[in-house]
Amino acid sequence: MEKIRLSKLMSEQGLCSRREADSYIERGWVLVDGKPVTELGARIDPAQRITLNRAALNQQQARVTILLNKPVGYVSGQAEDGHKPAVTLIKAESHFPGDTSTLQFHPRHLMGIAPAGRLDIDSQGLLVLTQDGRIAKQLIGEESAIEKEYLVRVQGNLVGNGLALLNHGLKLDGVALEPARVTWLNDDQLRFILREGKKRQIRRMCELVGLKVTGLKRVRIGKVKLGDLPVGQWRYLRDNETF
Repeated sequence: MEKIRLSKLMSEQGLCSRREADSYIERGWVLVDGKPVTELGARIDPAQRITLNRAALNQQQARVTILLNKPVGYVSGQAEDGHKPAVTLIKAESHFPGDTSTLQFHPRHLMGIAPAGRLDIDSQGLLVLTQDGRIAKQLIGEESAIEKEYLVRVQGNLVGNGLALLNHGLKLDGVALEPARVTWLNDDQLRFILREGKKRQIRRMCELVGLKVTGLKRVRIGKVKLGDLPVGQWRYLRDNETF
């Protein structure tokens, strides 16, 4: 059987990201069949057993994941065109008072934190920022199939078979979109449930069927809901929560 790069296998098995894997290997924190491997680029048989030592596990447990109700006007990632990045909202003053996590905010929780996915500048709602490569891979990795749910206000006249097309049958940039679940909530609001996230996908989908989006809010990612988290505030992902 062909040997595979150790860091690649670690990522595929959900142990950590590939970048984290290289860091752990360099520190001697990775065991293959119980023996430490310290050579970057090492290749092993996929049937061999990979484990992390206690130091690596402790470091992973210390990493935080933050749920933010991003307001309109903030960008998800790096600052651009004079707009502030969402991470600037992560501070003690905007910590949700109803957070039931036992964690207390500390500046180290901002070290290396990054958004796991994006939310357009003119959209609001649930944005995940994490220090944990495992969660980032789960949410935005190539094989991620986690649902995202949005409430979308629209105006305009839907074409005759527009709702059916929103569910399945549209293309963006010449590529067919994966099936979605789109239903009316009331006269001017739709619910979208998607498993993919192309740039401005919902707005562009609506344009193709005669609708203009006037408001968009993400309310769920996987099993984690926005709930009663106020706009501009954040909380920690709890130990008993998974996407």
